[in-house]
Amino acid sequence: MPSAQKVTWARLRVGIMFIAAMIILGVLIFLLTGERSPFSKDETLYTYMEDAAALVAGAPVRLNGIHVGRVKSVTLSGDKSNQRNVRIRMSIEKGHMQDIPVDSQAAISAENVLGTKFINIKQGKAAATVHDGAEIQALDTAEFEEVVQQSYTLLSSLQGIIKRVDKIVGLVESGQGSIGKLLVDEELYNHVLFIVRDFRKVSAAMASQEGTVGKLIYDDALYNDMRNTLNRLDSLVADLNAGKGTAGKLLKDDALYEEARQSLAGVHKAIDDLNAGKGTAGKLLKNDDLHDQLKSTLAKIDLMIDKLNAGQGTAGQLLVNRQLYDNLNGATAEVHELLKDIRSNPKKFLRIKLGLF
Repeated sequence: MPSAQKVTWARLRVGIMFIAAMIILGVLIFLLTGERSPFSKDETLYTYMEDAAALVAGAPVRLNGIHVGRVKSVTLSGDKSNQRNVRIRMSIEKGHMQDIPVDSQAAISAENVLGTKFINIKQGKAAATVHDGAEIQALDTAEFEEVVQQSYTLLSSLQGIIKRVDKIVGLVESGQGSIGKLLVDEELYNHVLFIVRDFRKVSAAMASQEGTVGKLIYDDALYNDMRNTLNRLDSLVADLNAGKGTAGKLLKDDALYEEARQSLAGVHKAIDDLNAGKGTAGKLLKNDDLHDQLKSTLAKIDLMIDKLNAGQGTAGQLLVNRQLYDNLNGATAEVHELLKDIRSNPKKFLRIKLGLF
């Protein structure tokens, strides 16, 4: 049986090992989860803002996004000026104080709309750095609040969209609407299946070189015809580029171009002459006297036509007098009979009687 001294010594060793294990475990946990050294010394910085924007003690403090400390307290400053209502006390690791110029600016930020708020210090450009107990300038929190409000509006809109999408999904699942019928209507499914089967038949017919489409795909003769047509078209284009034939000359012959240009110049000159009132055609377009003469002549012709229609004068009687028409028609008939009789018996009318006295 072990002695009491040995038992005591064993218990002491177990206790020492337990304490050492707990210390090692605590160090490991801190190293895995902690953001700073337990032996580092902290210094204090202050900033004043108009609104805390739900910032709480213990929130991280970051320098250009890098963790350098934590918020120690957020309290009312008692200052009635608009921009210094809230005092924020920050605990900064001493090693990072030299990285914060005196013209740096602090602002409240958040990982996302619903995320925890933190202080982000925007590093300045000055050569001098802050010291323990110093104050740094704060950015206006109004812009941050506007961003948050806009984010809430966006979330509300997104929530409305999600509700509408959920409603649409419910309608689809219940078989309502075109998409719902596509999913749950068995008759429509059978119809689509029938169309797919027909399409497979058409594909099979095309693959078997039957029908017009199959021949278009597999017939070498048709391919050769198309190739020959393309070759002839290519030859035609080459001839055009070479200036052969009428069309080629139209494209390439400079003399024909000059002739066309001269013709166009002549047309332009003729148009200019017409606009200037030169020549007969120009006078017809520009001479007011000729216009008046034509107008007077047309008026006289119109008057003469009215008289003819009214039966005035010989020509008018010829047009409207039935008796004169009948007399002329009868006289014409008698002349026609006379001419016919002369042609049939000319001697009757050409006999000459000679006498001696």
